[in-house]
Amino acid sequence: MDRLQKADSVAQLNAVFNEVGVVVITRNLGMSVAQSTALRGKIRDAGATYKVAKNSLAKLAIADTDYVGIGDFLSGPTAIATSVDPVAAAKAVVDFAKTTDKIEIVGGAMGSQVLNADGVKALASMPSLDELRAKLIGLVQAPATKIAQLQTAPAAKLARVFAAYADKAA
Repeated sequence: MDRLQKADSVAQLNAVFNEVGVVVITRNLGMSVAQSTALRGKIRDAGATYKVAKNSLAKLAIADTDYVGIGDFLSGPTAIATSVDPVAAAKAVVDFAKTTDKIEIVGGAMGSQVLNADGVKALASMPSLDELRAKLIGLVQAPATKIAQLQTAPAAKLARVFAAYADKAA
C-alpha cells in the first residue's frame, strides 16, 4: 500500500467514525473463512459494517473524532464493527460471539463514552432503535384506542338495554 492509498484509507475511516453511533473492536482468534463470512452477513443484516483495518491507520483516522479513546484497543489482529444505530453493531457481534470462541470482544465506544467488553455486552442487551420506536408508537396509540372504546361503549350499552326491553315485551 503506497502513501496515497494509505491517506485515502485514513480519510474513509475518518468519515465512517464521524457518521456512526457506535464502534465495537473485536479480535480475531483464528476464524475460518466460513465463520468470517457468516459474521459479515449477520452484521450486514443488522445494518452495521465490519472492517478489518490496519491498526496504525485506524489510530490516525480516530484522531479528530469522538472515538479517540479506543486507540488503546487497536493492537493485534483487530477488526472494527460500526453502525449508526447505537445498538445494532454491538448486538450482532455479541450474538455471533456466543456461537464461537474464535472472536473476542475487546471493547468499543458509543460517541466519546469508551466501553470495555462488558460495556459492549450490556449495550447489546438493550433494545434496538427500531424496537424503541415501536414501543413508543404503541404507547402513543394506546390512549387513542381507549378513547375510541369509551366513545362506542355507551352506545353499545344502550343497544343492549333496548334489546333486553324488546325481548321482554315479546
